[in-house]
Amino acid sequence: MHDLRGKKALVTGAARGIGRAIAIALAREGVGLWLIDIDPLELSATAGAAGRHGAEVVEWICDLAEPSEITSAVRQLLARWNKLDILVNNAGIAYFGPTRDMTEAQWSRLMAVNLLAPIQLVRELIDTLLAQDEAHIVNICSALGLVPFRNAAAYQTSKFGLVGFTQALHGEFGRRRFGVTAVCPGFVDTEMIAPWLSRFPAWVGRTTPEKVAAKTVQAIRRNKSLVVMTATARLGWWATRLSPDLAGWVNRVVSRWW
Repeated sequence: MHDLRGKKALVTGAARGIGRAIAIALAREGVGLWLIDIDPLELSATAGAAGRHGAEVVEWICDLAEPSEITSAVRQLLARWNKLDILVNNAGIAYFGPTRDMTEAQWSRLMAVNLLAPIQLVRELIDTLLAQDEAHIVNICSALGLVPFRNAAAYQTSKFGLVGFTQALHGEFGRRRFGVTAVCPGFVDTEMIAPWLSRFPAWVGRTTPEKVAAKTVQAIRRNKSLVVMTATARLGWWATRLSPDLAGWVNRVVSRWW
């Protein structure tokens, strides 16, 4: 999808962080935006920033843990636009801590937002996307959906699932004019994980939402199936593929700071 101008995109989790950065990056390219989040004030701020680039922007408040609200958002989008070219499943929540300490409600909500919502959005929008001359699905996953990590079992389960779902979609629908991308960043400077980032030494490597957004737009243009960033995340991914035991050792070393 070389020319993004005039395309229509849905971006979830657009109120802050990676979602906000992707929304603004797409707006610069002339993409119309349907922005979804549960936080009306921050979503409005994102819409204002994106709108300054001349893009059409629609704000939609939606709790992605509620399937009925997702369906309502899709119906309203199609009623207004009757098309969609780009779907960006970015919204996510995290829990970092001992797995046995998680409540049933925490498990359920994390899985609903991180995995079940992207699946539902794809299922409800796949026919619309396939009807376009060009279309693209982007699922913002995580390097923790590729490599093991301590005290993040629920988050990792959701992200491993999302990576697998994305790869399955790519295998079924991926072609020259229909792209499917899994974006797997390492640690990103966002509010979601800010309390934990300070525990890690500099060599672990971090990136910014803006850099993730730039890589995402590039992946849409180039129809890339998988994006792994940062260098440390790529190293961990390769180590896991080559030697799970080596990856386990690295995980134990890194976990000293966790």
